[in-house]
Amino acid sequence: MISIETQELAEKANSWPFVEARNLRDRLIKFNSLAGLPNEQPVLFETGYGPSGLPHIGTFGEVARTRMVQYAFQVLTGRETKLICFSDDMDGFRKVPENVPNQEILKNYLEQPLTKVPDPFNQYDSFGNYNNAKLKEFLDKFGFKYEFISATDYYKAGKFDDALKQILKNYEKIKSIIMPTLGKERQETYSPFLPICPITEKVLQVNITSINIEDSTISYIDQISQDLKTVSILGGSCKLQWKCDWAMRWLALGVDYEMAGKDLSESVILSSKILKVLGRNPPSGFSYELFLDSNGEKISKSKGNGLSIEEWLRYGTPESLSLFMFNNPKRAKKLYFDIIPKTTDEYFSHLKKFYEQTIDQYIENPVWHLHQGNPPKIEFPVTYTLLLNLASVCHAEDNDIIWGYISRYEPNLKKDKELDALISLAVNYYNEKIAPTKKYRLPSELEKRGILQLIEALSKLDDTVSSDEIQSIVFSIGKNLEYENLRDWFKGLYETVLGQSDGPRMGSFIKLYGIYSTKALLEQVLEGALVKS
Repeated sequence: MISIETQELAEKANSWPFVEARNLRDRLIKFNSLAGLPNEQPVLFETGYGPSGLPHIGTFGEVARTRMVQYAFQVLTGRETKLICFSDDMDGFRKVPENVPNQEILKNYLEQPLTKVPDPFNQYDSFGNYNNAKLKEFLDKFGFKYEFISATDYYKAGKFDDALKQILKNYEKIKSIIMPTLGKERQETYSPFLPICPITEKVLQVNITSINIEDSTISYIDQISQDLKTVSILGGSCKLQWKCDWAMRWLALGVDYEMAGKDLSESVILSSKILKVLGRNPPSGFSYELFLDSNGEKISKSKGNGLSIEEWLRYGTPESLSLFMFNNPKRAKKLYFDIIPKTTDEYFSHLKKFYEQTIDQYIENPVWHLHQGNPPKIEFPVTYTLLLNLASVCHAEDNDIIWGYISRYEPNLKKDKELDALISLAVNYYNEKIAPTKKYRLPSELEKRGILQLIEALSKLDDTVSSDEIQSIVFSIGKNLEYENLRDWFKGLYETVLGQSDGPRMGSFIKLYGIYSTKALLEQVLEGALVKS
């Protein structure tokens, strides 16, 4: 039950899901008022997916973000909602993805519906169903509540038939919307309807010679036999061109909200125009920016560039992935491994703040949206980044090595499954992403002087010293060495001690690793032992 106070705060909240929720609420009130309809029916949120390749993080992100808006809308209005995950699995198979096996076999099925293409992994009855299953697997893992709809199932079961008849009745009006956006060659064969050849099973892009509204049929010249063919538009014998298909889906399902990537902005406009021709107002939604790989290129299902959902979850928590989706959806972001530690620590930082905030503050906290108003109360004694650096200096191959240091750092801490899971992620990341690229260097003469002073200072300390006191000592040594930029002192420590260009807060690291162990490590640096190893 949502409190009145929370609903009042939702009216003023600045976080983007609430902004979207208010826009949707106001739009529905306006259109329903004009149509004389009550504002009581369930509000339908949709997210669409084309299973032409393995689902990537962008696919997950669209569902996660839509779910955030859906929950914000529920809090704001108290209305019933529903989330649909729609798979356009009847689309023609246009290109063999680069990241799947049995590519030569797949080439024989180009232009056939994705649910007719064999599964290259030999696990499901089609490539479309394999990709659908992978998507549902990830959505279920994150606890999303949704209804999955297959285009193939709906077309073949006749659930789109009424909407398809409306498309046929408005055939010329719809063509007039799309034709100006096409090149001359494409204009010659464009039709909203794509017949599916009963012999080759290919989705055909052919010139439609005539239509029959009463019989719900279209006619075309067969490209092989040159015979005139007449086929029904109903029951899965045809599918629609993409932009028209999107509008038809909005009509048939009654979609109220759907977001889309910036690259589909023109498609949204054209599909909205088609929907208006069909007598319905377009759904609300917003245009989010795209994810880029480490080279700044758009991530793609067919290329398999960027991160997969499995890869993120091997090194980072599910919550950190959700936070990455929440942050700045209208800004293009690079999606590569280096962001995982930072985002994981950012999540736990937001979580810690949440339980220190008042209600008007925490409703703006990202974790409120990630956990639908009820974040868990978890606080770890160390950050993920600190765990990574600890794993780095002790060359950790398993969790027990890390636990040994943490137990000394926090003697009263009992072994905790949530912290153990975080340690496992850090060990994975260190062994697979840091260890292969570590590169130590010898310290400069100035750095040697600083390291000697640090060893001397640590020799006067015991394990009761705080991380803040150690940090102050490290800072003072760098300052006394008269570095023009004090960052160079810390960068020198990272490169000579950790074999990397950046690192943790040194006071926290030394406290966790231990005074004695750190002194021994610094002596190895002066001896050049780390470079040799």
